[in-house]
Amino acid sequence: MWSRRHGFRWVGRGGTESFTRFTAEPIVTVAQFHSVSTEYGASAMSDREPDIEFDFFEEPETQEVSSRTDRTLRRPLGRGGRGPRPPRGPVRPRTGFTPLLRLLGLIAFAILIVVLLLLWAQSCQEDKKHAAYSDYMTDMSAVARESERIGRELSDTLTTPGIKPADLQKQLDGLVRQQEIGTTRAKGFDPPGPLHAAHESAIESLEFRVAGLSGLADAFQRTQGSKDAAAAGALLATQAERLVASDVIWDDLFKDRSVIVLKQEDVTGVIVPDSNFVQTPDLASTRSMVPIWERINGSAASGTGTTTGVHGTNIESVKVIPGGQVLSESTENTVEASTDLGFAVAVLNSGDSQEVKIDVTLTIQQSPSPIVKKQTIEIINPDETKTVVFRDFPSVDFGERRIMRVDVDPVPGEKTTSNNSAEYPVIFSLAP
Repeated sequence: MWSRRHGFRWVGRGGTESFTRFTAEPIVTVAQFHSVSTEYGASAMSDREPDIEFDFFEEPETQEVSSRTDRTLRRPLGRGGRGPRPPRGPVRPRTGFTPLLRLLGLIAFAILIVVLLLLWAQSCQEDKKHAAYSDYMTDMSAVARESERIGRELSDTLTTPGIKPADLQKQLDGLVRQQEIGTTRAKGFDPPGPLHAAHESAIESLEFRVAGLSGLADAFQRTQGSKDAAAAGALLATQAERLVASDVIWDDLFKDRSVIVLKQEDVTGVIVPDSNFVQTPDLASTRSMVPIWERINGSAASGTGTTTGVHGTNIESVKVIPGGQVLSESTENTVEASTDLGFAVAVLNSGDSQEVKIDVTLTIQQSPSPIVKKQTIEIINPDETKTVVFRDFPSVDFGERRIMRVDVDPVPGEKTTSNNSAEYPVIFSLAP
């Protein structure tokens, strides 16, 4: 029996032999087998040959197809070059070059991603750093402004005409409490690391202000009713020196140091606040404190607030800024008008008492509206000259004669006021 798929079985004279790889296929006789063998080119078998068991197996289809394809590809071309042509394979790029380009592209892309991530992280870090410095300086600016306001109030209190010791004591105690609140608030701030030293200096400055205010309040209370004005003034000046020192510490050890740190850390657009507590530079001198103490305690002694002694002020000179030209009341004055034009008015305290809160007014009489400016002298001691400067004159009349008038308000108890006013004829010209 023969199986086309799995093999065949030879049936000889000895009968039929069993075959282990048998499948249900049609049984082929000897004659049929000879016929099939002849068709495939097999030689005829003799009847005398012994029983032989053959077992042929076909190759898998894939191998058969491959074998046929190989025979087709190897077949030579016929005459004229015609005949079956081998199939063309796909055109492939050069091996080794394209994968290298792809690898380089991937590497470049990866590097770009890493660089962008680093730039993004650096930008976020810089934004966070800038915000930390900006937030801290914003908080310190609020404390600085409040402390500066307290300094102005102190100056106003000490220069208030006719103030009584009890009222002064009440005002000073209130200022002490306000400054303590600001100092406590600043201690709760968390500055960026490089600003820790500067922040400690700012705290020290604020503590000096608390100490100075407390010292002044205590000194006024202790010297009340004393007969020694010089000793009282010296004690007050010693306490006021702490206030002057606080401004020096703030400027040198906080503000200037912070500016350096911001520059080193490459932080821009952040403003370091200033804070000037002492409004009157002469406040911390014995020369100023003695008349302050006499004025306050003298009013209390009289019980009426009536001033005693000689009081008076007068205008010493008026100069043009820049250049220093001294104006004359008797002749015309040609004044070159520039963007930085100003007038410096010097006022002398010609009495023997300290004077406070003196208003000085400058008026240029022109059409359609006169120019009017005002400055205030906070405190001026006997025989002392104070200068106030008037600036910003953008709209003066050119080429025509105008009158510029200066007036100094009379002080309490002043008897002669004729030297408190002066008029200067001026002609404004364009600077060459």
